[in-house]
Amino acid sequence: MSSNPVAETVASLMPRAQAELTELVAFKSVADFDQFPKSESEAAARWVADALTAEGFEDVALLDTPDGTQSVYGHLPGPAGAKTVLLYAHYDVQPPLDEAGWTTPPFELTERDGRWYGRGAADCKGGVIMHLLALRALKANGGLPVHVKFIAEGSEEQGTGGLERHAEAHPGLLDANAIVIGDAGNFRTGLPTVTATLRGMTMLRVHIDTLEGNLHSGQFGGAAPDALSALIRVLDSLRAKDGTTTIDGLTPDASWDGLQYDEEQFRKDAKVLDGVELIGDGTVADRIWARPAVTVLGIDCPPVVGATPSVQASARALVSLRVPPGIDTDEATKLLQAHLETHTPWGARVSTEQIGHGQPFSADTTSPAYAAMADAMAVAYPGQEMQYAGQGGSIPLCNTLAALYPHAEILLIGLSEPEAQIHAVNESVSPQELERLSVAEALFLRNYAAS
Repeated sequence: MSSNPVAETVASLMPRAQAELTELVAFKSVADFDQFPKSESEAAARWVADALTAEGFEDVALLDTPDGTQSVYGHLPGPAGAKTVLLYAHYDVQPPLDEAGWTTPPFELTERDGRWYGRGAADCKGGVIMHLLALRALKANGGLPVHVKFIAEGSEEQGTGGLERHAEAHPGLLDANAIVIGDAGNFRTGLPTVTATLRGMTMLRVHIDTLEGNLHSGQFGGAAPDALSALIRVLDSLRAKDGTTTIDGLTPDASWDGLQYDEEQFRKDAKVLDGVELIGDGTVADRIWARPAVTVLGIDCPPVVGATPSVQASARALVSLRVPPGIDTDEATKLLQAHLETHTPWGARVSTEQIGHGQPFSADTTSPAYAAMADAMAVAYPGQEMQYAGQGGSIPLCNTLAALYPHAEILLIGLSEPEAQIHAVNESVSPQELERLSVAEALFLRNYAAS
């Protein structure tokens, strides 16, 4: 990184950033209170609120949102007449999954091989720290050039919509000229990237019943309808032989015209085992950014250990469908529900319950904010030109903000590059990316103020 005062300040603050991220990662802030104590999320929210207060933010508040979680808000005044920029991140995290699969404890930030490991290090507690670093660098080098609003969401990973509903009920709260969503990531480490599109998401619980109770498989098996087998059959109907998502009425053949994803590089990033094929057709970018993708997230059935020789009376699954731009999530949900009902065999009773929802998002990359970000990233990443990519994940808040504030320019950046392995075991963040993106955000705020 070329020498400049902002970059030098951020570099000097990196030990503090590591210490703060260590504290924040230590909170088990999974917003599924059937699995993790609500007190852990509340403590993480208080940590963010205290950090904002220490930076001089005004009106710092813990916002109780309709889904039972808290978002953290604050306002940092800039010069009179300056533009307003909203900085977004979320402090809730995914469950650690199999803790035995982690090389080091998931809620203890650990430095190893040049990266910092821990749940939420990249997604998205690192985003909270990135915003703080950028603001500190500006305050140390001429002061803040814009008004800043800060919002840290408490339930983004659950998709339960608490902050969206709160924003709709308080439409002036998050209004801004530009919005920086710090929950995306570079296409790969060292390549500055803004995310131009996000797939939306719908999540359904599928429940199948066939019998009043389990039966002895020797006495009744072969004629009694097995709910687990019925569930497996209907789930299998969601994919073609090559793995392409096949939901009746949903188009599976859109294409991506921007930055492409080399197939061999994708295999390495996804850690696909030797000899195992990728699924679907078209380019990798088509499959992960431009087309619908169904995933079976979990199945309730007897574990192998302790299973009895029984015909199962009931079974259920959690199914996720990622919805690309150009398709309405509500319509896709109806098509998925209808498909599940149509393809459930043997007249088995099937019911579905939607538990998560978000519309796809497309950014206006021709807006002045993108030019300001491109110039900032050229300084933070010398010799690299800012790239535009899609992202297969969902950030439901983006569409809510776009609807509430149609004048606002929305940019998506962040720390979730492929090596970060977000949502998986051994999630990590690159401290170099944290440093460079903090510099880029600080310079963006300065550039945008002058635009």
